[in-house]
Amino acid sequence: MTKSKRTDVNVVSTEPLTTPSDLIKQYPVGDLASATVVSGRQQVADILDRKDDRLIVVTGPCSIHDEDLALEYAEKLCGLSKEVQDRLLVIMRVYFEKPRTTIGWKGLLYDPELNDSFNIEEGLGLARSILIKIAEMGMFAGTEFLDPIVPQYLADLVSWGTIGARTTESQIHRQMASGLSMPIGFKNGTDGNTQIAVDAVTSCRSPHGFLGIDINGQTSIIKTSGNPNGHLVLRGGASGPNYSAPYVEDAQEQLEAAGIVPNIIIDCSHGNSNKDHRKQGVAFKDVVSQKAKGNSSIVGSMLEGNINEGNQKLTSDLNELAYGVSITDACINWEETTELLHWACETLGETTPVKV
Repeated sequence: MTKSKRTDVNVVSTEPLTTPSDLIKQYPVGDLASATVVSGRQQVADILDRKDDRLIVVTGPCSIHDEDLALEYAEKLCGLSKEVQDRLLVIMRVYFEKPRTTIGWKGLLYDPELNDSFNIEEGLGLARSILIKIAEMGMFAGTEFLDPIVPQYLADLVSWGTIGARTTESQIHRQMASGLSMPIGFKNGTDGNTQIAVDAVTSCRSPHGFLGIDINGQTSIIKTSGNPNGHLVLRGGASGPNYSAPYVEDAQEQLEAAGIVPNIIIDCSHGNSNKDHRKQGVAFKDVVSQKAKGNSSIVGSMLEGNINEGNQKLTSDLNELAYGVSITDACINWEETTELLHWACETLGETTPVKV
């Protein structure tokens, strides 16, 4: 009688991975970078606590695929952020994980060579190196957390994070967020459902116990006290955009009904632009105008921007890739980003900023 295989039926191979503590030793964080990360977290928390009435603006590439490009963008954004800092708190999108509806490139962390070689250890090191260099510039970094193991490797360099539309309803991600050290935004579902994100904020704020790994890579029981800085991110969905005032008011009422201070960030890409990057500016101006008219529930907005606009397909010949153009979602260009942030600063400048 032939024995049937009971384990690893569909597993091709397993490879040991460096521990979080060893990677951190390999890519240590200096005083300047550390101070940047902590300052960014505190400034976001102050906005959520209504101690600071500036608008958070998270902008940058849909995904990071080129270190030189990421650092060039960060340097430009760092300069721009100082020009508008009286009214805007600017955070750079530094996204290394890309959730896919079906299949596709999963991000620099998983495939840093852009060729399906899945050299994840190289990807983790590259991601950590990029985050350190960005922090050393004085630029705050924001990212989406997808795999629950990744935060042990990178979260100490992140000032603001999100849980994406595909994972907001996941208990694993809600538990993970409850233990993360930075403010976390939960996006509404891909269908536009906002209630699941409101429920996620409630869950995130509560204590949890769950399985995870510690900094030494040891499987552990993780117990958390809850994250007090969870908030809602409206990103539109299959049902259409949800950035306009009636949708914001509905979301505000849902949060208040759940006993949560209504802090709302509005993502101007994805469903709120109908996946057309040329419509991001329309959504952004609507959001900023709502804020300028006194809507205190709107605490931030998100844009997908790059050096050059649009996007391109990832090909087997990487030499064919145009520099400064996204290989995932289409982005607005640097010139439009600059114009929008200056316009927002001027529009919001009619009110007096809160002094912290």
